[in-house]
Amino acid sequence: MSTTARASNQALRRTITAESSPSSSAPSASASPFDTPHQSPSTTSLSSLDDEAEVKNSRGVLLDTYGNKFEIPDYTIKQIRDAIPAHCYERSGLRGLGYVARDILSLGVTFYLFHNFVTPETVPSYPLRAGLWALYTFVQGLFGTGLWVLAHECGHQSFSPSKTLNDTVGFICHSSLLVPYFSWKISHGKHHKATGHLERDMVFVPKTREEYGSRIGKLAHELAELTEETPIFTAGHMIGQQLIGWPFYIMANVTGHNYHERQAEGKGKGKKNGFGGGVSHFHPSSPLYERKDEKLILLSDFGLAMTATALYLVGSNFGWQNLLVWYFIPYLWVNHWLVAITYLQHTDPSLPHYDAHTWTYTRGAAATIDREFGFIGRTLLHGIVETHVLHHYVSTIPFYNADEATEAIKPIMGSHYRSDTEGGSIGFIKSMWKSARWCQWVEPSKDAEGEGKGVMFFRNRNGLGVPPTKIQPVEKKTGSAKIIVGAEE
Repeated sequence: MSTTARASNQALRRTITAESSPSSSAPSASASPFDTPHQSPSTTSLSSLDDEAEVKNSRGVLLDTYGNKFEIPDYTIKQIRDAIPAHCYERSGLRGLGYVARDILSLGVTFYLFHNFVTPETVPSYPLRAGLWALYTFVQGLFGTGLWVLAHECGHQSFSPSKTLNDTVGFICHSSLLVPYFSWKISHGKHHKATGHLERDMVFVPKTREEYGSRIGKLAHELAELTEETPIFTAGHMIGQQLIGWPFYIMANVTGHNYHERQAEGKGKGKKNGFGGGVSHFHPSSPLYERKDEKLILLSDFGLAMTATALYLVGSNFGWQNLLVWYFIPYLWVNHWLVAITYLQHTDPSLPHYDAHTWTYTRGAAATIDREFGFIGRTLLHGIVETHVLHHYVSTIPFYNADEATEAIKPIMGSHYRSDTEGGSIGFIKSMWKSARWCQWVEPSKDAEGEGKGVMFFRNRNGLGVPPTKIQPVEKKTGSAKIIVGAEE
């Protein structure tokens, strides 16, 4: 593994802000999700720095899953933004439209070539023809994912300086891929505001030790004693995640947080993830949205209805089997790549997660990792795999400037910048299996103290990396009943 080495950052003198304060009472809903937070000059006194050192020392020893020592990030958003050259923030609507045209042209030319030249007349062999059409679905899936990424840029307003152009292009492109544009844009924005927060993040929120134990029918203290999961079980879970993970997410908020009653919107009372739980990207009443968003949710649904109508007409006139090959199998490929990319951006043995008392925006944004997907990632998918860390700090930087901006923030982040580029495209695919085996739930480090107990790392029951903390069961009597709870050794 080529995770970036933990370089020292001694040249930086820390300025404490609302986003970077190590206080265990730091608010879990710190402001400034996208912009530079206001500095507080009064917090730079020598006494405050002494207090900081005392709190920092009280965190104990924090170990990621590999066994590497972890320190909580101590830089500020202002340092990140100031390090990025000014021209990296510049957006060009014309250039963005050029990339959209390229991706649509790629989809159209690929369809034209296969529709006209991969026919029984030109390719008599049925197995060869079937293989070529299978290749078609794969290639179209990549081009479709590229178009999806550009719509994602529109949602972040990094596509152009015009919000109207951004939302128009994003709405058309995402609707054509059966994505509810405004609905997903809003929930995705909340993911950026709360990345790494165990109670507010919106996607691939890891299970705690207790939640994982409950899912497999075990108590928390039993997890350290469990035998290894079978590779078949892991493979089955991965296949399900890649095939149906995306539709389950937008329909039932699977992998999102399940603390809706605690959120500020006030629409989460009694709402729970799962089908029928009222937490959906299609419902204006969903707790994922505020009341001012409800018309946009309906507009997103209208866009999907228009695409569904067009697909129905195509299927009725040209055959449902053709529609399956032309559109729906490539659509599954798009879903696969989106789930894989998002999963691997936020799931790695080196990444922390934070509880509500320890999280800040600066810390959470660093809980991401860059990977390498070669030509596919950098060209077809517009660099979404390779520059995700930067994207979480400044999401309005267009993808074509993200490489330069990433290089600019690396000295500021120091050891907190993470990348895994070993093996290129093959390594990217392999890391899916690795993360599935290494990253099963999160818990504090065994020797964590004070604020450090709010920093969670992945652990697993496969005997990989740092073992789970052993917890002895403790019996507590309440009346005539006995309750088994956990207590650390």
